[in-house]
Amino acid sequence: MAPMSAPVGGSRPLLNRRLAPFGTTIFAEMSALATRTGSINLGQGFPDTDGPAEIAEAASRAVLAGLGNQYPPGPGVPELRTAIAGHQQRFYGLPYDPDTEVLVTAGATEAIAATLLALLEPGDEVIALEPYYDSYAACIAMAGATRVPVTLCPHAGAFTLDLDELRAAVTPRTRLLLLNTPHNPTGTVLTRAELAAIAELAVERDLLVVTDEVYEHLVFEGAHLPLASLPGMRERTVTISSSGKTFSFTGWKVGWITAPPELVSAVRSAKQFLTYVSSGPFQYAVAQALRLPDGYYEGFRADLAAKRDILADGLAAAGFEVFRPQGTYFITTDITPLGEKDGLAFCRALPERCGVVAIPNQVFYDDRAAGATQVRWAFCKKTAVLQEAVERLGRLAR
Repeated sequence: MAPMSAPVGGSRPLLNRRLAPFGTTIFAEMSALATRTGSINLGQGFPDTDGPAEIAEAASRAVLAGLGNQYPPGPGVPELRTAIAGHQQRFYGLPYDPDTEVLVTAGATEAIAATLLALLEPGDEVIALEPYYDSYAACIAMAGATRVPVTLCPHAGAFTLDLDELRAAVTPRTRLLLLNTPHNPTGTVLTRAELAAIAELAVERDLLVVTDEVYEHLVFEGAHLPLASLPGMRERTVTISSSGKTFSFTGWKVGWITAPPELVSAVRSAKQFLTYVSSGPFQYAVAQALRLPDGYYEGFRADLAAKRDILADGLAAAGFEVFRPQGTYFITTDITPLGEKDGLAFCRALPERCGVVAIPNQVFYDDRAAGATQVRWAFCKKTAVLQEAVERLGRLAR
């Protein structure tokens, strides 16, 4: 056998230094742990049932009819762009031109990456609410910009935004605000007053705003309010959403942005060198899904609200401090009442203790200590699965 040669590339690390701090995502680690131990996976946020049968059938028909099997148009098929614009008008009264103000992406994750790569340059600062979805940090780093976290703090059973801290975080180098509401992982839904204050700040300091609104149809009390609907915001806001969370087809990876033409053009310039296009036949199916009647959206929300309550009540009975979410399909808990203090160690040991997998929130913080005792659970699962998980978690109390 020939001797091993030195690594190609000399002494410099092979991985781009901007990505070196991130490693393998916590979702991959915990999902692998669930598979290895046969545990119930309440970690990664994907449903364990498919979405509406008629939408799956629409995708099948598109494939068989040759719709989208070859490269679709770069901005997305016209039928989907029209449906996205119709959705924004129908639910929020926001008019968008499907030809110039809508861009279809490979899920919301690509939308985030393309938007940040397009709008940021080295030296720019980005204010992001902490804890944050992990791709935010990686995309900001790939763009060469600097992340400035503003922490949502637990208070009176919820996570709240300190508007004074947000305002103080803005400097002459701040390029944009990156917001997520409904918020993953805390389940916080920013109020109209909070959004109005953010809008006022953005206009005053002439900031761009990127809003991740993928859980827009999972608000359990009240209703979702897009930031772009507030005065002065439509012209400076890139709104991101996707079909995966709303229609339970996460593997299709069909997302989108809506924004003024000049912002869409900038994002498209970056996006075309990422995937170029994707999910051709699924785009036609999602166009149909967006036109489902109000009853679908109401039933979807009611089903997840009931599942939220099953898991939240079970976690409370097991001894956790529970932050009952206002939106999304995640629950954040604190493990301190169980005598625990390290969420990562707790989650790694949990499958052996009771056969359930969760996600430690500390990986979503710059200041790991701020989220050290927080653990996130997904309730987008079958009712029977959640009931079994609650039964298993009861062992912690016993």
